[in-house]
This record gives sequence, C-alpha cells and structure tokens, in this order.
Amino acid sequence: MKIRSRVQLRKSVKNKLMDELTTTFGDIIKELKDSKFETALIDTFNVILIDGKLLLFSTNGEYFPTVRGAIELGLAKHIVVVDAGAVRFVVNGADIMCPGIVSADSDIKEGDLVIIKDETHFKPLAIGRALISGDAMVGESGKAIKSLHYVGDKLWNIDV
Repeated sequence: MKIRSRVQLRKSVKNKLMDELTTTFGDIIKELKDSKFETALIDTFNVILIDGKLLLFSTNGEYFPTVRGAIELGLAKHIVVVDAGAVRFVVNGADIMCPGIVSADSDIKEGDLVIIKDETHFKPLAIGRALISGDAMVGESGKAIKSLHYVGDKLWNIDV
C-alpha cells in the first residue's frame, strides 16, 4: 500500500485531536504535544503520522491508535486482555469472543474502540470495537469485540 497524500495538520486541528485523545487515554497523550502531525490517505485508510510514524487511524470519523501506536505510547486505558488460547485467532483477524477474555476495563461502553492485549506479555495484538460493555465481556458465550485492525494486517505492514 502506498501513501497517496500527506499533509501537515493545522495547529487547531491538532489541538482538537489531542484533546479528544487526552479525554480517552489521559495525560500520557500530552507527550505528543510538540510532535509533528500529518494526515495521510493510504488506500482506504485515513491515518495520522506522528513524527513520521503511523500511530493513529480513523474509523467512522474517530481517530484511535493503531496497534503500533498502542505499543509505542504505552496506553493503559480501554484495554481488553485475552488468554493465550485466543491469541492465534486474534492475530489472524478474528472477532473476540467472551470466553477468551480474561479482563476488560469497566469504563468500556458498547461502541467504544478498545485495545486487545495478550495475558502473558501484555502486548497489544489488535484494535476493535466493543459490542458489549466492559463489565459484560468476561462471560461464558457470545461475541464481545469486532476486530478492526490487528498485527500482520495491511495497516500493520505499511512502510512509511
């Protein structure tokens, strides 16, 4: 995949984006305030490059960290942890089922974007959209998260 256009964000747009991300993830995002933000179109993805690194992507008009962004920024909110048995399915793009979930932030509401991490190494594996609240995710059956982006997909393999 190739970057089709790359444009630096205006300061007002950058500040608005920073405010939205800070609301979601806390003060850890403020580390990025002096960074260069660029928007780019890569095939069907709208992405944000921060200091030349692909750290954010857009889904339904809202920006959220990519898996690389979650790794690099060390985010600790909107986290869902899956057991070792679920890892191979998650990294192949499967949706996340309740029986594979070990824990989930209670702040998560239906429709929120979440970061899926593995139980053993606590490393981000995927980004998804919650289909149920965080409290209901640790359960016996049913689908909890729709997978949107995962390690090894097109967005992961983009060279910037």
